[in-house]
Amino acid sequence: MSEKFHCRMYENELPKVDDVVMVNVRQIADMGAYVKLLEYGDREGMILLSELSRRRIRSVQKLIRVGRNEVVVVLRVDEEKGYIDLSKRRVTPEDIAKCEERFNKSKAVHSILRHVAEKHDIALKELYESIGWPLYKKFGHAYDAFKLAITDSTPVFEGMDISPEIMNELVSNIKRRMTPQPVKIRAQLDLRCTGIDGVNAIKSALTAGEAVSTESVPIKVTYLAAPFYVVTADALDKTTGFEVMELAINAIKDTLESHKWSRFKVEKEAKLVSETDDRDFAALMAQAEKENELVSGDEDEGDGVAASDDDM
Repeated sequence: MSEKFHCRMYENELPKVDDVVMVNVRQIADMGAYVKLLEYGDREGMILLSELSRRRIRSVQKLIRVGRNEVVVVLRVDEEKGYIDLSKRRVTPEDIAKCEERFNKSKAVHSILRHVAEKHDIALKELYESIGWPLYKKFGHAYDAFKLAITDSTPVFEGMDISPEIMNELVSNIKRRMTPQPVKIRAQLDLRCTGIDGVNAIKSALTAGEAVSTESVPIKVTYLAAPFYVVTADALDKTTGFEVMELAINAIKDTLESHKWSRFKVEKEAKLVSETDDRDFAALMAQAEKENELVSGDEDEGDGVAASDDDM
C-alpha cells in the first residue's frame, strides 16, 4: 500500500505502558515473537518468550502462530529507539474482549477514512488530523461519532473544516457501511390443547405472543401444520430482537398453560434466519398451503389441537 494511505489509527504515535493492543505475529525467533502493532501504523514490537504464557512452554507454536492476531499488553516503550516490549501472559479475558471490540470499531473507522483518502487522493494522515482524531477526542471513539452521523451528520462534524466533496463521500460511506442490517429471528413451537375450548385457547396464546410486538421488533405467528406454529421477529438490533422474541414465546406459553389439557413445547429454539433458511421456509409454507387445500373439505376432527389460518 502507498505510504500516502498508510497511517496509525490513534493520535499518539506509540502506545503507553499497560495499554492493551492488537498485534499481528510476523516472526518467531529464539528471543520471542516479532509482531506489528496494527493500531499504530504496524510499528514493530516483541513478545518475549517468558511473556508468552504463565505455564511452562513446551511448544511455542501452540501458543502463538505467524499471521495470527493476538491481544497483548505493553510492558516497556523506548521512544528513542522505538522498542516496544509486550506480554501475552498478563492479558485477562476481560482485556481481550475490550481490546477486540475497540479494534473492530477502529478498523471500521480506518477503512472508511482510507477509502475517502484514496478516492480523493488525499493523505490518510490529513483525514485523521482533520476528522478522525478530533472525533476520538470529542466522542471517545470515532466509531460512535460515525454511528450518530448515520441519522444526522451536522452536529457530529460541526466546526470541522471539511470540503463539501469530502463530506458527501464520507457520509455516504458511513451510511452504506454502518447502517444496521435487519435480521430475522425464528422459532418453532408445538402447541396443543385438547380441552373443549382448545382452538380458542391456542388463538388466545398466539394473540398474546403477537401483542408483545414493538415498533422496532414486530412479532408474527404463522400456522405451519398441526400442532406446529412458527414465531418470527424482524429487528435491526439482534440483541433486542432475541429479547422481544423471548417475551413473545413466554407470553404464548403462559396464556396457553392457563387452560386445562394444554401442552407447550419449543420445537426449534429461536435462531437467526439465513437467506437459505428463508427460502426453505417459504417452500415449506407453500407445501403446507397446498396440503391444507387438499384437505379443506374434510370434516374437522374437533380435537382442538390446532387452529387454521381462517380461525386465527
